[in-house]
Amino acid sequence: MKVTVKKLSDLRQPERNVRLHTNRQIKEFKRSVEMFGQIRPMVVDENGMILAGNGLYETLLAMGKTEADCYVLTGLSEKEKKKLMLADNKIYSLGVDDMQAFDEILKELGDDIDIPGYDDELLKTLTANQSEIDEMLSGYGTLNDESIANIKAHAQEAQEAPVPAAAFAPAAPMDTPKADIYTTQETQQSALEQPAGRYIVCPHCGQRIMI
Repeated sequence: MKVTVKKLSDLRQPERNVRLHTNRQIKEFKRSVEMFGQIRPMVVDENGMILAGNGLYETLLAMGKTEADCYVLTGLSEKEKKKLMLADNKIYSLGVDDMQAFDEILKELGDDIDIPGYDDELLKTLTANQSEIDEMLSGYGTLNDESIANIKAHAQEAQEAPVPAAAFAPAAPMDTPKADIYTTQETQQSALEQPAGRYIVCPHCGQRIMI
């Protein structure tokens, strides 16, 4: 396939697109295009309908661009076009992150962690040592509105580990000897499984925030 420069005005989006593009994603798309340019061509059919790359198309329009690099696929049936659109979205989502490699690359980048798709504050928590994390937490509650919004956004996107039933076990009766109370509490605490992945604990509400 040959990459062809197409006018955005000659392209059109399909009536139904299985991938919804959020404002945050478009914002990060912009950062990527500004930093690296268009690194992947859009895939279109001979009539200019976009088969893959709708998010990029919306980003380029929002940036005031007028042209884009495209692969033009010809001769596909309508069913094949629909299959291609579904496959392009699904296959990408099947990948998983290698967190060890991720950590190693972050360390190699050092302080230069301006990376499209990632929040600077989030990446700082991943590369911080314990004293730096304690300092970040001590400032929690005095963050500006934008930082608080970013923390909440990442907390919502992260998949929280389910809380075991032991966490809801009733407290020991008041007439239980002290030694038994401590034993009960220790048993309940040891039964709580730590959530998968990394997290910090809010010093005010005690909620785990996945990072």
